Amino acid sequence: MATPRAMRQPIALRLASAGFLTFWCLLAVFPIFWIAVMSFKSPVDAFAANPLSVIFGPATRDDGKGLSLIDMVLGLIVIIWLVRFAFTRLPELVRQFSPPRIIVFGWLIGALGFALMFIISIFGILPVILDALNAIAGPLGRPIIGATAEHYVAVWVENQFYRNFINSLIVTAGVVTVSLTVGTLAGYALARSGSNLAFWLLIAALVFRALPHSVLVAGYLPVFITSSEWLRPILGEAAPTLYGQPYAVIAVLVAINQPFTIWMLRSFFHNIPTELDEAARVDGCSHFEAFRRVIMPVMWPGVITTGLFSFLLGYNDFLVTSLLLDAQNQTMVPAIAGYFNRETTTTDQVEAVAAAVSITAPLFLLVMVFQRQIVSGLTAGAVKG
Repeated sequence: MATPRAMRQPIALRLASAGFLTFWCLLAVFPIFWIAVMSFKSPVDAFAANPLSVIFGPATRDDGKGLSLIDMVLGLIVIIWLVRFAFTRLPELVRQFSPPRIIVFGWLIGALGFALMFIISIFGILPVILDALNAIAGPLGRPIIGATAEHYVAVWVENQFYRNFINSLIVTAGVVTVSLTVGTLAGYALARSGSNLAFWLLIAALVFRALPHSVLVAGYLPVFITSSEWLRPILGEAAPTLYGQPYAVIAVLVAINQPFTIWMLRSFFHNIPTELDEAARVDGCSHFEAFRRVIMPVMWPGVITTGLFSFLLGYNDFLVTSLLLDAQNQTMVPAIAGYFNRETTTTDQVEAVAAAVSITAPLFLLVMVFQRQIVSGLTAGAVKG
């Protein structure tokens, strides 16, 4: 359908808007692209003054570590195929093999399966095939761009960064589970409540959400440190100290995130017609059955969108995790900062860059897998029906 003439933007405005958006996208993408390039270079190339040396990596290539034309072409084909699979085929497989009531678990299993397939394909099968092709390709098999994955190996294997990754998964899984469980029930109750008390509860939650995170950490810290004394009458001498444990971080992050979760889910529930509840009640459902069987299937896009924000809070948090966790239970973000808190060399700094690039991969995977649900959740309520 053609745009009405009165609504058409002037050419100058369209060019200015396109130019601004292009500049903003380049400005946002450049840091991620640049640290990704640095993470595959030797320290000499990674911190070279000449940008072309950072991109092409002559010192890395001279060390016998690089990518040939065959590596780049075949690798690009495999990556494009994997991305297309994540956007097209993977959602079809999840919907085909997941029962409607547990579709979220189907998406989680699908995301984990795709991540495993990506790692095996890129770091397991593909290098073996490329080494064989480069050996028989002659000049086409010679490296033309320096690149090495040794920093990733050092981070994940030698420095045991996978332990920090597991700790991050524990924290984020706990935050998302508790926040969504409490948030869906509270949001539904507040959306269907007609009393003024619901409004003031939401205002109180908003005020609590506005408090600085350091205030909440300072308030919880003495309780966590002396938790063994509090729990000793119940658990005896085996009473644990919560300080330094992921459970303490989960409790604080849930307290920080819960007001936002309730506000957001309450808005989604508010845009679902109350006639659905009434129809379910007429058909014999209790209030909870109407919520579980009728309302929640309609709410999944909103729940996934809210869960994404909860995930990002737990996954990217630095202040709470650095203050409440010891070195053994540290999550990924404070662990990366720890690379710069010791006497660092340029090799340590490149390893820190490789670790920073590593933690962005799950975020891209999450957005790719749940893109449709996220878009549906963000646009829900634009037109109330």
